[in-house]
Amino acid sequence: MHVLRGVGAAPGVARGPAVRIDPPIRPAARSIVAEEVARERERLAQATEVAAAELEAIAASVRAQGHPDEAAIFEAQAAIARDQALAQAAEARIGEGAEGSDAIGAVLAAADSFADQLRGLGDEILAARAADVIDVGTRIATILAGGRMGVRTLDRPSIVVADDLPPSMTASLPRDRLLGLALEGSSPTAHAAILARAYAIPAVVGVRGLLDATAAFDASHGAEVALDGATGEVVVAPDEAAGRRFERRADEARRARARDVEDARLPAETQDATAVTLLANIGTPDEAAVALELEARGVGLFRTEFLFLERSSPPSEAEQVDAYRRVVEAFRPHPVTIRLLDVGGDKPIPYLPIPAEANPFLGVRALRLAATKPDVFVRQLRAAYRAATAGPVKVMAPMVADAGDATLLLDLAARARTELHAEGLASGDVALGVMLEIPSAILVADSYFGSLAFASLGTNDLLQYTLAVDRGNPALESYRDSLHPAVLRLIAEAVAAARRSGVELSVCGEMAGDPVAALALVGLGVRSLSMAASSLPGVRRAIRAVNLATLEDAAAASLDDPSAERVRARFSSLLGTSPV
Repeated sequence: MHVLRGVGAAPGVARGPAVRIDPPIRPAARSIVAEEVARERERLAQATEVAAAELEAIAASVRAQGHPDEAAIFEAQAAIARDQALAQAAEARIGEGAEGSDAIGAVLAAADSFADQLRGLGDEILAARAADVIDVGTRIATILAGGRMGVRTLDRPSIVVADDLPPSMTASLPRDRLLGLALEGSSPTAHAAILARAYAIPAVVGVRGLLDATAAFDASHGAEVALDGATGEVVVAPDEAAGRRFERRADEARRARARDVEDARLPAETQDATAVTLLANIGTPDEAAVALELEARGVGLFRTEFLFLERSSPPSEAEQVDAYRRVVEAFRPHPVTIRLLDVGGDKPIPYLPIPAEANPFLGVRALRLAATKPDVFVRQLRAAYRAATAGPVKVMAPMVADAGDATLLLDLAARARTELHAEGLASGDVALGVMLEIPSAILVADSYFGSLAFASLGTNDLLQYTLAVDRGNPALESYRDSLHPAVLRLIAEAVAAARRSGVELSVCGEMAGDPVAALALVGLGVRSLSMAASSLPGVRRAIRAVNLATLEDAAAASLDDPSAERVRARFSSLLGTSPV
């Protein structure tokens, strides 16, 4: 028996025979002479078009199965295939060198080069996209060699074991027989993991030693594998005791899920009847279903980056209207809060060139891009106003520092409304607000709150900017607790400013989804919390276990505590738990 550890990528417990899938075999390249260059370039163009058509067919199939956001993965791959940057890089390599390469070698080399660039950017999400580029390059090369990217079948219910899986292969696996995924490489942000979550397939990634642990077994029979997509544990050839342990986990997961759905019907209010509105953070329209099942009372943060990343051209206004409208219709009569595009130098977009910066988190990002690229935000706002004909919509701007930024948001919104009216396009009312994630935005809130409808505390960045803590630096983990008294003091000031101006205030950062931290927020006066859907049950139970007077006393005392650890211990004791 081998007990291995990875990173949970899609929740759930699975157990079954392992089927190993190796990477697609890359066809061999050959040397060509100068007279063959033109013909090879022609063959490359033809194969590229075939590859793009195949990927669009996969996208259509995935969309027809009820996963439009996952279909966008393959639409983005089709766009990569047709991207002039990839085509030109491959063409330039045909016939290059003393023994010039053919189209196969050229496109593989070009794809490898682009993938290496993505991996070198230091961004986990963009590094995970390297697999897409390799997948596209291999598909084109395979077509050039006269083949097709094969579709793997499973002859019985199985757990797929691999180093990594191209998105197209993940989508083609028969889901009625796919019990789970265990990958030695990959990451939770890779498309294989995204698809696993969309299809509710338990998955663990980054499992070191997985392939060696399963290699000793007969390939025709395979090893039995058990995995837990929440904890990241993978056991190869589990013994009887381990098998029983995973069976208990599976039963517990089913009971917990049933309890969460049952508890969702209960109001989120303290024992002395103080109501707290619980909302959901979502990243794609498909995430709405789970949030609704767990009784989210709207969306406090709808991240829109999925519409803009991993493509070679910007999303049209119609695409945006469709995506926003689907969520608005799903949640009405509850409101949906759309966050304007939040990207910068750390997330380069081919069609939105942003100069590289030494410190992009303190640079030209999010709303600050509107100074030079206002049309991007006006188009988003137009789409939001049009989607608002289907139900309540709120729009908030990220990376706001002061009254000038708030005025910029209002000016962009006014332009969007004027344009829609002039074009005779139907639009609805939209409430405008800002994210409070820069300390200055809270400290000078009185200077602009009166012009807005709401504000939402983005506690992830607020912690980063308050304590000078790089969110991606593991060496600073000891600082990374949003219950730090300095952060609590800023939140208390935001609550006071909101009350003075009559502005609605919520929290949409990860702090809201932490049951212990949520109690501190309620004690400080916050009455609207937005979080990942999976956090709703735990936060609801925590709120129902306490009374407001106790929370207010604890919150007031916490402002003078010396550390986040002391604050966490204080609120954990109210739930009868130990600090985590």
